[in-house]
Amino acid sequence: MLQGENIILNDDNRDNMDETNMKENKKNIDYMGENKKNSLLEKIVEIIFFLSACVAIISIGTITIFIFIKGSPAIFKIGIKDFVLGKEWQPMADIYGIFPMIIASVYATLGAIVIGVPIGLFTAIFIAELAPPWLVKIVRPAVELLAGIPSVVYGFFGLIVIVPMIDKYFGGGGNSLLAASIILGVMILPTIVSISETSIRAVPNEYKEGSLAMGASHIQTIFKVIIPAAKSGILAAVVLGIGRAIGETMAVILVAGNTPMIPGSLLDRVRPMTANIALEMGYAFGLHQEALFATGVILFIFIMILNIILNMVTYRAGEK
Repeated sequence: MLQGENIILNDDNRDNMDETNMKENKKNIDYMGENKKNSLLEKIVEIIFFLSACVAIISIGTITIFIFIKGSPAIFKIGIKDFVLGKEWQPMADIYGIFPMIIASVYATLGAIVIGVPIGLFTAIFIAELAPPWLVKIVRPAVELLAGIPSVVYGFFGLIVIVPMIDKYFGGGGNSLLAASIILGVMILPTIVSISETSIRAVPNEYKEGSLAMGASHIQTIFKVIIPAAKSGILAAVVLGIGRAIGETMAVILVAGNTPMIPGSLLDRVRPMTANIALEMGYAFGLHQEALFATGVILFIFIMILNIILNMVTYRAGEK
């Protein structure tokens, strides 16, 4: 009887083991199937990312080639020296010199940096380190809202408010390099504030705690420890802000005065390169139109050189 019962128990155990093995095999098959699905999904996502990167690169390449094809012939017809260093822009007489516009673009950008960078950096420090949480909830959305305002609204505000104020207190009509610098300084604030705040918050707390433990005050810690540690991110914010300032068109057209002359003071009327292209492209033809594309070529080269220099500075700051 015992032998028979053992045989029955062995048969039951064998059945249980077979059933367990079948379940394990099924689990393994399901797991392998799930892995294949995940692998397929990851490959599809990688392909989408790759195609997106290709679209971005192709777009930049296409725009670059188009601008150079359309603008380069005019530079050679006019002459590189006469076009870049020429001080007169008279399309009716076929005289095309963009030096005053290059100077205007540089001056307006420098003015925007002088106004926008300190205000943006101090605002970022205030939001990240000094402001109470309830105030951060008010200030941060307000700054972010600035980024969503169309540039023509900035220009309209400058035309109605800033230009009359400059005319009232300084004279000269108001449309000027100073008005353009103020508007551009305000327009680059959201970029500088947002990225600088993120960089400051990314500094490890150990840096701050170590400085405070050494007896430094909160303000000393901010300027001697936190800002130097976050300088690569802050410089990146400045680079992006400069990119926006130098490429801005509509707001500048409304407040700058649009006179192609080399400014001798902040109250002189100016015409940056972007404004020159936007103002005359609608009715230009022939060499005049090609000269406007050539202005775009110079602007493109100018921005590329500026970005390369600033990125090198940012990279070196990040290494230190």
